[in-house]
Amino acid sequence: MVSSGAIVSGAWPTGVLGGLVLAMAPLAILLVASAAGRAAEAGPDPVWPRIAPFFRPPPEFAGDLGPYRSPLLFDDGTPARTAADWRKRREEILRAWHAAMGPWPPLVEKPAVEVLDETRAAGLSCRKVRLPIDRRRRADGYLLVPDGAGPFPAVVVVYYDAETGAGLRPETAFRDFGLALARRGFVALSLGWPDPYANDAADGLQPLSYLAYVAANARAALAGLREVDAARIGVVGHSFGGKWAMFAAALDEGFACGAWSDPGVVFDESRPNVNYWDPWYLGAEPGRKRLTRPSPLPDPRPGAYAKLVAAGRDLHELHALLAPRPFLVSGGSEDPPERWRALNHAVAVNRLLGYENRVALTSRRGHDPTAESNEQMYLFFEHFLKPGKAAR
Repeated sequence: MVSSGAIVSGAWPTGVLGGLVLAMAPLAILLVASAAGRAAEAGPDPVWPRIAPFFRPPPEFAGDLGPYRSPLLFDDGTPARTAADWRKRREEILRAWHAAMGPWPPLVEKPAVEVLDETRAAGLSCRKVRLPIDRRRRADGYLLVPDGAGPFPAVVVVYYDAETGAGLRPETAFRDFGLALARRGFVALSLGWPDPYANDAADGLQPLSYLAYVAANARAALAGLREVDAARIGVVGHSFGGKWAMFAAALDEGFACGAWSDPGVVFDESRPNVNYWDPWYLGAEPGRKRLTRPSPLPDPRPGAYAKLVAAGRDLHELHALLAPRPFLVSGGSEDPPERWRALNHAVAVNRLLGYENRVALTSRRGHDPTAESNEQMYLFFEHFLKPGKAAR
């Protein structure tokens, strides 16, 4: 058993085995994307032919930009025509979203990981850990580390609870993203929802922005571990976790890539599960009662959601913030193929920056992940974060 209170900052304790900021500078975005690009392009890659079709929209949606205002247009209508223009436009988009959702405090400095318990099985160690998620609070999660010499690529896995992503709740079928990726040679940190409603330290942020801030601190904690390649950290989640992962990847440029399982990647008021208006997402406001299930669209629209919709903003602007970092939407009932109308805007931004094959959408019938949709998602991470490695 690992002693409670073992602190890790950049390395795990030796000789112990036991039981189971706001935006970085645009240059840093390009450095992270370049690392992911080099990973994808180094040597023969048997993975790419298996995922390449998902980076092309069906013919009926090719070039279709839908009703969405181009993120390449400045707020005054001036078009961004160069990479330098885009850096300025990107900052304008980021300022607008942080103004609506609340500005982030600085990330936690040198976040240390405390190991509470550890077990080893089947070529992996599973460590129950505790880490800082904001300036006042710590949360428990599970860190899965493959055997062998690192540093390894890594993923932050987010969901309602930390156990699901770590494979400790087998009844939640096909949601054990962390365990599956660890078996493929990734370090995985699985986190659950730290309820902002129980937290006076959320600094006035809308819940989804706060959750993205939590994930950013978790990414920084991973980056400090000797087992982890800090330039190759992705983020992934399903449904609620998909929303969380999408906002994290967009708002923290330290993430090299992201995959989002059927979160609803645009505001869609015809879909009650694409419920960004609810108070645990973007609809928090003083005195508004928290609900326990997706609600009908309230009238009037609440919170930051109302401000964003009134300003003509939509989530395609967040997708654009990732460029040129790659992302994949594992689409189901909430994100069918017509979501390409929004995703095509991120494609356009990437093309302005000189990048192709950075935006992907897979499709399945239902909302729940399947073995096939998960395999597609894992291959995405294999391609962009593990150079020259065949899927196993």
